[in-house]
Amino acid sequence: MHRVFEDFLEQLSESVDAVDLCEAMASAAAAFDFPLFAYFSCPSASSQKPRLISNYPSSWTSHYMQMRYHSLDPVILRGLQGWDTFDWGVDKPRQDLPASQQQILEKAARFGIRCGLTMSMHDHRGRFAALTFASDQSRPPLLRSLTRYEKALQLVAISFHIYARRKLAEDCVVDGVILTPREFECLKWAADGKSAWDISQILSVSKRTVTFHLENAKAKLGVRTINQAVARLAASRHSRS
Repeated sequence: MHRVFEDFLEQLSESVDAVDLCEAMASAAAAFDFPLFAYFSCPSASSQKPRLISNYPSSWTSHYMQMRYHSLDPVILRGLQGWDTFDWGVDKPRQDLPASQQQILEKAARFGIRCGLTMSMHDHRGRFAALTFASDQSRPPLLRSLTRYEKALQLVAISFHIYARRKLAEDCVVDGVILTPREFECLKWAADGKSAWDISQILSVSKRTVTFHLENAKAKLGVRTINQAVARLAASRHSRS
């Protein structure tokens, strides 16, 4: 498992967007014999939309988000109530759940999501996230020997949460302006005093590509120079702290 975690961290560090993050997490989940995973992130502000990164069937996830099932999903609700790590399943006793919550589990099971292990995370800004390892089996082997891998899975979940929070658009906002992950990354390196050539070497892209992203960032921020864009970034960071 040590090698699995090393490979996972390497993939995370090289990830640029949600697609990369999804591939990294799917590989790690498969290594633990879970064919499916879902990372649900709920922002602190009610006006912002939650985010889902998952390899669940897209027909289910699109319907789930459109219908705002997270407000009824017993897995998400249990995590919001403060449970750190717990397993669940459509075949487990659930008489204590309201009918609406039972229906969510039953609908998910039709898409091969029958049971799982969920780890929830809360931060001081009121943001909540939950990472679920799921299976189409009633009781996959890993859940039967959960104590053996629970700490490893918690470490995977926390690592993914940290990287996802850094990489995703919620953390790519400068004074209310949303930048792409690449634009934000290039601007952060520029703030560290790196030239376009330096950044190209760090990110393994061409200098022209770096310049393209920095120009886009300047245009979105309504400034004329990189120094002005960097100043906007610094002011935004200060207002968050």
